[in-house]
Amino acid sequence: MAFKKVWCALALGFLLPFSCAHTDFFTSIGHMTDLINTEKDLVVSLKDYIKAEESKLEQIKKWAEKLDQLTATATKDPEGFLGHPVNAFKLMKRLNTEWGELESLVLKDMSDGFISNMTIQRQFFPNDEDQTGAAKALLRLQDTYNLDTDTLSRGNLPGVKHKSFLTAEDCFELGKIAYTEADYYHTELWMEQALKQLDEGEVSSADKVYILDYLSYAVYQQGDLGKAMALTRRLLELDPEHQRANGNMKYFEYIMAKEKEANKSSTDSEEQQEKETEVKKKDYLPERRKYEMLCRGEGLKMTPRRQKRLFCRYYDGNRNPRYILGPVKQEDEWDKPRIVRFLDIISDEEIETVKELAKPRLRRATISNPITGALETAHYRISKSAWLSGYESPVVSRINTRIQDLTGLDVSTAEELQVANYGVGGQYEPHFDFGRKDEPDAFKELGTGNRIATWLFYMSDVSAGGATVFPEVGASVWPRKGTAVFWYNLFPSGEGDYSTRHAACPVLVGNKWVSNKWLHERGQEFRRPCTLSELE
Repeated sequence: MAFKKVWCALALGFLLPFSCAHTDFFTSIGHMTDLINTEKDLVVSLKDYIKAEESKLEQIKKWAEKLDQLTATATKDPEGFLGHPVNAFKLMKRLNTEWGELESLVLKDMSDGFISNMTIQRQFFPNDEDQTGAAKALLRLQDTYNLDTDTLSRGNLPGVKHKSFLTAEDCFELGKIAYTEADYYHTELWMEQALKQLDEGEVSSADKVYILDYLSYAVYQQGDLGKAMALTRRLLELDPEHQRANGNMKYFEYIMAKEKEANKSSTDSEEQQEKETEVKKKDYLPERRKYEMLCRGEGLKMTPRRQKRLFCRYYDGNRNPRYILGPVKQEDEWDKPRIVRFLDIISDEEIETVKELAKPRLRRATISNPITGALETAHYRISKSAWLSGYESPVVSRINTRIQDLTGLDVSTAEELQVANYGVGGQYEPHFDFGRKDEPDAFKELGTGNRIATWLFYMSDVSAGGATVFPEVGASVWPRKGTAVFWYNLFPSGEGDYSTRHAACPVLVGNKWVSNKWLHERGQEFRRPCTLSELE
């Protein structure tokens, strides 16, 4: 039998989505979309490998079926069968040649192409830091938007297009990541959710023993000794020989006995337990509470009387020739500090051009160290950004001119257009855009003075979350694609307006693209002169 050779011509294509490996994938949804294409390429490669294996097995199966029939006939009358010279020749040929070819086919490794593709693509995979960052983002969203674990696990989020859910194993992984951060509050929440889903009958590789081990310790760390002992007993019912659980139980019993000996009142114990359980995070400051409330659309301080003083209008840039015949729509978002929104101020085509220019250059967003002035990454700013100059694209140049015309400020001393894309739960916690008096070197290298004003383009709609909030004054500004908001960071006197302290709320559902233009003091001396009052 002559075997047809199997050529494993897997369509690898070695589609490399990046010219160089990127890090911090979790900080930009824009870059994460490239991972979808990478995974799709791997799935195609995997399916080709499966087809090659199936083709190989099909040939082996046909060979086995043919020989099964042949040997069944031959073994009934061996001498009579071999009495035919052709049968005798073919038996010699099969055993000497064809079985060897079959052996080679069986031993042939059809996975080479797939493994080769995996090896090449793996250098562009996310790493442990990305997985941890994405997990922390889910925990951050849970806190900011008051989501219970069951809601998040079942994917019941507002505005979702593609519903997804977390398995018990996923919940267990979130709990473990919280545990490594000594975040026992979230460890308890997610280990309990994993346990709940297993108790409801979910089939999973997650082990109740491991879950109970983490859960009992997390509960103990939060001061609930009774619950920790109950969970440890449940663990020992599943695994009576569990060494750590047996040790913990003895220790818990010892602690319990000491508490009884000390005659601690149950009231005091309960009060202490409540205090410890209530503390979710070490940095849970009043400003953070205000910030999170505003992100949820709560705590707004705009009274009806003040609301009546907010207007919408057609604005011509103070009789700017470009806008006299075609004024733009402008709305008042807030009165103090004055925040205005310009509608339909950037087109979809301009937005796509800006995104295309920025995407290859997106890097983890940095903040300026107030002590050294050096740029560095920060856990409270989860996004990637890129800088675009006016000379590299007529679109960027046109946008810069538009900003100058509508603000009346000179953009020649402004910073380049910064484009930012937020990642999973992307946010920028409360901050000032201007340099304070204790940061004299904040913009020293630029030589253009402090940031006098901020212009912020919203280049995408966000399904849920992603507001720009001002905790000091109780204001929330929500993203609307094609609009821009503008405010002054400094009073005419040059003093900083501390009411402009603001934050970008975590993106709950969707993809948030923005671009900023920070205008500086230099060149504005006659465009925005100081007044006679040093208080303004």
